[in-house]
Amino acid sequence: MNTTEIGRRTGTEIGIAGRPAGLELPAPALAGVGTRPFGVYVHVPFCATRCGYCDFNTYTAGELGSAASPQSWLEGLRRELDAGARLLSDTGRRAPAAETVFVGGGTPSLLGADGLAQVLDAIRDSFGLAPGAEVTTESNPESTSTQFFSAIREAGYTRVSLGMQSAAPHVLAVLDRTHTPGRPVAAAKEARAAGFAHVNLDLIYGTPGERDADLDASLDAVLEAGVDHVSAYALIVEDGTALARRVRRGELPAPDDDVLAARYERIDARLAEAGMTWYEVSNWAKADDPSARCAHNLGYWDGGDWWGAGPGAHSHVGGVRWWNVKHPARYASTLADGVLPVAGSEHLTTEDRHTELVMLTVRLRTGLPLAVLDAEEREAAETVIADGLAVVHDGHLVLTDRGRLLADAVVRSILT
Repeated sequence: MNTTEIGRRTGTEIGIAGRPAGLELPAPALAGVGTRPFGVYVHVPFCATRCGYCDFNTYTAGELGSAASPQSWLEGLRRELDAGARLLSDTGRRAPAAETVFVGGGTPSLLGADGLAQVLDAIRDSFGLAPGAEVTTESNPESTSTQFFSAIREAGYTRVSLGMQSAAPHVLAVLDRTHTPGRPVAAAKEARAAGFAHVNLDLIYGTPGERDADLDASLDAVLEAGVDHVSAYALIVEDGTALARRVRRGELPAPDDDVLAARYERIDARLAEAGMTWYEVSNWAKADDPSARCAHNLGYWDGGDWWGAGPGAHSHVGGVRWWNVKHPARYASTLADGVLPVAGSEHLTTEDRHTELVMLTVRLRTGLPLAVLDAEEREAAETVIADGLAVVHDGHLVLTDRGRLLADAVVRSILT
């Protein structure tokens, strides 16, 4: 999960000269820091080209011009991480060491191995890394090499996530992806040869023009790569993207819900045959290796704390959420002026936190604890069970295969 997807509001900036000020973290939230999972997310906003389906907070060199650069971004990142560590140690205790790190984007591999090493050094110098920390970076297969993987492994990265999307050239063309179809598999093998035990490949299914045979070819490629983790997402046509404009003009058909469901079932069946099991609706990992699951994303889904650094990144600590300004130039200049670049914040109410607990944990294989539901919600859960969308296992409501296809409907049923 990318933290730039959470929340949209406006708010005030936070001074960081000396003791960080301006962000109200209630005493209970700070007191619980270190007792919940804690991770650091770093948003790298740079891309070589813009994919037609993407609405993330990213910028090409042409879009930025001389307004911002990887170097000004990195300088701002160091300042933000230092301020974050001071803020979370405001109670007199040491700030929590990062149990997980996820460097996402954008295209983090555009920073090169040296740039990614500097990012990890900045986290070590501020929050620090817990022993055995999971450290992930996303990478575009085209901007990686054997030497790249060896260097970032040496720098301390433990996990790599590669954007594959599809093995079919015409599907990649619709998505405006620039990598060659065979490159993700080659990159995954290079990463494994460099010592990465944990490698993920991302798939997108349901792209206009994709056939069953195309999806089968993509799954064949994934299995050939020998990765221990797969993320597969149904294509969403986001407003404001080039893909949305093409669909609106009638150049491409919108994704079909029935086709998406059939493709999901096909993915699940093939991965299960290969010894992978789902642990979140859109994520599969080797069934015999719990460490293959992405611990950082599990921290989000399990209600942990994280500091999100970088333009547009979101943070959460003990029920308080805040998010940064989006543009890299404003991000860097605000931090250079001694101010945290916070665009807005919100304090989650008890009801908000309950809603998020239901929304997130119902998507996990471990399921939603029935004990957190009130009487009316338990009654709704019984209806969900009667409809064959979930079962009860060890006191948790767990989605069935059919329920995974209708996870959002299950959530709506329970909460309304």
